[in-house]
Amino acid sequence: MSNTEMEQSVEKPQAGSSVELAIFQALQARLPALFRDIFPDPSASRTVVIIPSLSLDQDVLARLTGAHHYEERLLCMLMLLKLPRTRIIYVTSQPLPEEIIDYYLHLLPGIPAAHARRRLTLLSCFDASAQPLAAKILARPRLIARLRDAIADSATAHMSCFNVSPLERALAVKLGVPIYGCDPSLLPLGSKSGGRTILREAGVPIPEGVEGVADAHDLVAALGGLKRRNPALRRAVVKLNEGFSGEGNAIFSFEGAPERSGLEAWIKSRLPALSFEARGMSWEAFSAKIEEMGAIAEEFIEGAIRRSPSAQYRIDPLGQIDAISTHDQVLGGRSDQIFLGCRFPADESYRLEIQNEGLKAAHILRDRGVLGRFGIDFLSVWDGSAWRHHAIEINLRKGGTTHPFMMLQFLTDGRYDSLRGEFTLPSGASRCYYASDNLEAPIYRGLTPADLLDIAALNGLHFNRATQQGVVFHLIGALSEFGKVGIVCVAPSRDEADRLYRDVIAVLDREQAAAHA
Repeated sequence: MSNTEMEQSVEKPQAGSSVELAIFQALQARLPALFRDIFPDPSASRTVVIIPSLSLDQDVLARLTGAHHYEERLLCMLMLLKLPRTRIIYVTSQPLPEEIIDYYLHLLPGIPAAHARRRLTLLSCFDASAQPLAAKILARPRLIARLRDAIADSATAHMSCFNVSPLERALAVKLGVPIYGCDPSLLPLGSKSGGRTILREAGVPIPEGVEGVADAHDLVAALGGLKRRNPALRRAVVKLNEGFSGEGNAIFSFEGAPERSGLEAWIKSRLPALSFEARGMSWEAFSAKIEEMGAIAEEFIEGAIRRSPSAQYRIDPLGQIDAISTHDQVLGGRSDQIFLGCRFPADESYRLEIQNEGLKAAHILRDRGVLGRFGIDFLSVWDGSAWRHHAIEINLRKGGTTHPFMMLQFLTDGRYDSLRGEFTLPSGASRCYYASDNLEAPIYRGLTPADLLDIAALNGLHFNRATQQGVVFHLIGALSEFGKVGIVCVAPSRDEADRLYRDVIAVLDREQAAAHA
């Protein structure tokens, strides 16, 4: 397709049409040159259009406290404004308080906040409804026009998104810029069923399980098969194909199951008693989601000492695979499946093991055309002499470990040493962190952004550029209504980062208790 044809078609191509797909592929073909010529040059002019849309299942997302404030997680990318000729366009569902923007801009190393602010364009849909941000933007042609006007030069611009669905693809086509992210046509590779298939093909150990569960009948058969193959199996986990952060998971207990005949009938009768991780989930809603998106059933890996590490990778537009981090996930919920936060890096005793296992799958994903950041989650059990690792899912998107790691990079100019699995500063010192999106307490409700920043200033809760350690907050907008905030605590060791996190909680609790006294 010629440039003229693309320009003529870009205004109103039908969603998902061959025209839209052809335009999108032509836009994506710009990325290798951008990556070679623009990305490595700190002084190059560029525009980054950040669309922090959570284009995920909205029913599951609605069960996440303060979900619409998760659009704030990618504010870490404002740190790109330290590049003096970079422009950023950041779009949100509702306007962001200026106090929050000011907080991030004053974290910038070596750039006056006013200089950075001139290169930042904030746009909003003024829409708090429960639908993806990208859908809201697409429904507003005048907003799209303003977006296009704000892009100084589309030839040096790209979009960055939390995840890339057909909505983001349609938006990229309307804006005439590529997305540094995975083509939506490849998203099935990152579903629970698709991930198991890729991991199996790569030779990475996975739990015993069944993919392609399409309805309750399939689920009964899958659970029955798991139990018959392993009579000692105590529990199984059922996962919605497009679930995230553990919110689409449920536990099935085999306690009291018949040993011989009648197993399937017994399982069918027990399905309404599934233990759901998502708050307020019911069997009726869950079974409808199975029919809508499919699911898997797999053995629940038991163990007295269990960890949930993850490894993150990036496939760049030139096809290079980089291992970019490992984390130990901090989990909660009824059966420790809900993502609460993470420690970086993962435990020294196994961080390189999981990184290397994940690389096997990364090569297959690269060969299938995957682009951008993704993570692979593991479940690791100590058997008394060694760790046994099982890969449990692939996430073809940014995740809960992405924004804290990006913040660490931007604040310190350090780098991840994949040979040691450590993050090193230019001085050679190491840095670790504890990060959470879920520092939440009823007593924090009513705290405005200005209140939080006042508490931080009075108690020294900030990032110290001289020592290259300290505290950075995010999800600040969720505090007043939900009593919830995110935090990244950077320190020389994991233990010190943990201690800093506890200190922050102590300060917030003390300050709020005093305010309510």
